[in-house]
This record gives sequence, structure tokens and C-alpha cells, in this order.
Amino acid sequence: MDIQGAVPAPREIDTSGLPMDQAQALVLDELRALTERAEPFAAILLMPAPPEGRTPAASASGSSTADRVRTIKLIRPGLTELCRGLAFVAPADIPAERAEAIHSGEQLWGCPTMATQDVTAARAWAGARVGG
Repeated sequence: MDIQGAVPAPREIDTSGLPMDQAQALVLDELRALTERAEPFAAILLMPAPPEGRTPAASASGSSTADRVRTIKLIRPGLTELCRGLAFVAPADIPAERAEAIHSGEQLWGCPTMATQDVTAARAWAGARVGG
């Protein structure tokens, strides 16, 4: 059996039960690890609901936002080369800036993205992206 060029099934990263900052950090860590494997991949990202009635203070989120941007810039070449797609599964009521990041696709991530509230649709899309 020839497995050369075989692409693994999409990687599912479930951050749905985490606070948003931890979820974003985990997603970036997982994507970095996937790019370091130097193999094509697709990922399904199960994102958490926003916290109720609370918006983070600019000073509290400023440095972590800058860190996330730096990390994305560092891993983007690997995402562009190896990532066949990122499927974001997010609740409908996510904050506008998070929705914008999800929908920015190749501009931000360097690879195709899709956003949905339906995990089955995300799995189908990601599976099709890797030929599975």
C-alpha cells in the first residue's frame, strides 16, 4: 500500500469549554504544532461562547492580542504551505472582532477558512479539503 502523500484526517481542536483567551492560545499552539510536523492538514476549531455581560478591558487584552498577532505572523508561512483549511465552529453571538478574525480567511491565516455553527458541516468541509 502506498501511503506517500496521504493526508491525515482533519484535526479537531475543542476549546469550547475554555475562556476565550485560553481558547485562542490553545488554537495557536495546536496550529503551530501542526505546522511543525511539516505535513498537510486541515483543522476543525470548536470555539467557546463569549462570556456573558463582560467585555475585556483594553489594557488586559492588549498584550495578549499583540502576542496572538505575532504568533499568527510566525506560523502563517507554515499555514500557507501546509494547511488545507481551518473550519471554525462558533456560536452566533460571538463579538464582532472575533467574527472578523474568523472570516478574514487567507488574509489573516494564510489558508482557506470557513465559519459555521454546525460541527457536522465543518467536519465535512475540512474532510473534503484533505481529500477524506
